[in-house]
Amino acid sequence: MLANLDWSFYRWDVIGPFVWKGLQFSVMLTVVATLGGIALGTLLALMRLSGRPWLALPATVYVNGMRSIPLVMVILWFFLLVPLIIGRPIGAELSAVITFIAFEAAYFSEIVRAGIQSIPRGQVYAGQALGLTYGQNMRYVILPQAFRNMLPVFLTQTIILFQDTSLVYAIGAYDLLKGFEIAGKNHGRPIEAYLAAAVVYFVICYTLSALVKRLHARIAIIR
Repeated sequence: MLANLDWSFYRWDVIGPFVWKGLQFSVMLTVVATLGGIALGTLLALMRLSGRPWLALPATVYVNGMRSIPLVMVILWFFLLVPLIIGRPIGAELSAVITFIAFEAAYFSEIVRAGIQSIPRGQVYAGQALGLTYGQNMRYVILPQAFRNMLPVFLTQTIILFQDTSLVYAIGAYDLLKGFEIAGKNHGRPIEAYLAAAVVYFVICYTLSALVKRLHARIAIIR
């Protein structure tokens, strides 16, 4: 099989323009979805831990519901149904950004909730003894410690998120995988294109995973 590959396809001037455009969108989607997912996920986690049923119940339903549905189905539903509701298309790229933030928030919420619960209760009681409100206690005492503990898990979830960006291919968004596919079609080399895509995804994710592992070891030493 390797003998039948066209190795001249693997030149930057051949695939570079297509791949670079797709990589830019994949990275942008990963960063925006991570930041938005952490922000919304933190809010959901605080709602679930608030002890107030009118806050905890909707957050629980949202988190459990999102985690029970495949991401590709959420992407397709949002892309196909929202234009029917609002009366106009919103575009594949914007649809992907909104969907990823909403979906990843459910997973980041569970990470944040576990991180908050990992902080000893004595820290909570100490904040309360100082007269801090629930919000102040979370902001100044609990969350700073929890986020340090959660950082390696956050980054691991971000790597998974980057891999999942290839699913926007289903709605025609121009991501990294789409760039390889178009390059393969234009030059009549689909097998070479998909092999190159697999290698690029592996190299990026393996490198990031190794960096996260080193960070986790460093945080463990600090503790």
